[in-house]
Amino acid sequence: MKASKAAYKPVGLALGAAGGLLAGMAFKQAWKILTHAEDTPNATDENRTWREILLAATLQGAIFAGVKAAVDRAGATTTRRVTGTWPG
Repeated sequence: MKASKAAYKPVGLALGAAGGLLAGMAFKQAWKILTHAEDTPNATDENRTWREILLAATLQGAIFAGVKAAVDRAGATTTRRVTGTWPG
């Protein structure tokens, strides 16, 4: 295993956790803006429609994927800046 990859491993884990928290907060805010509701729907909530459940899941997935890509790319770029090699 390359040294840069090994050095990136704990950084990547920490960034992933922080990104997950950030994505969760972003999703809750986006849902609140879109629906004017405080709570986000659960798939097993019988009082929610299929449309609402699937829209929420799709929005949440898109936000998480976007945040993950941004965090991963920023972490890799920073690692290259510090170590001189790409952590891939």
